[in-house]
Amino acid sequence: MQLDPDPIVQFQRWYDDAVMAEPCDADAASFATASPEGWPSVRMVLVKAWDARGFVVYTNTESRKGRELEANPHAALCFHWKSLRRQVRINGATEHVTDLEADTYFESRPRTSRIGAWASLQSEPLATRLEFEKRIATTLAKHPIGAVPRPPHWTGYRLVPREIEFWEDRQFRLHVRTQYLREGGAWAVQELYP
Repeated sequence: MQLDPDPIVQFQRWYDDAVMAEPCDADAASFATASPEGWPSVRMVLVKAWDARGFVVYTNTESRKGRELEANPHAALCFHWKSLRRQVRINGATEHVTDLEADTYFESRPRTSRIGAWASLQSEPLATRLEFEKRIATTLAKHPIGAVPRPPHWTGYRLVPREIEFWEDRQFRLHVRTQYLREGGAWAVQELYP
């Protein structure tokens, strides 16, 4: 498997393949966080941007993942493109995106999603669906027309990779694994046993 020496360039190549091959959501990935005590938690997210700085997800900072990232910024992503029999694993520390990045992405979301970001007490217990619908109605009354500003508790987290691994399936479980490790400002590349 011939890979680019820059893992972000390589990721973009595989992602472009996935967009053509996957039936939906090629940007979906499992996102793992952990509590300060080390209890892991994983969920599926949509990764909304990536570049040399890292991979960006957006969320409510008061949600479980937001609280965990605020207390313990280390996290991991795993893209699995089943139809291509490939996966990419990424781990590192997270940081907040800029307010401008968060505002720009928030404004690109459908209006109903922006209303939902205000109305949802993400990860908190919900007694009835009616309770949530009342919160949506209250939010709609506050923003009946026009722009819906970004809530102060809603932003993006950039996972700054320290390690990226590309995995590709091979017959008889003789898979190909290539690991990129950040060393200073450069990437060291090595093959791993399957």
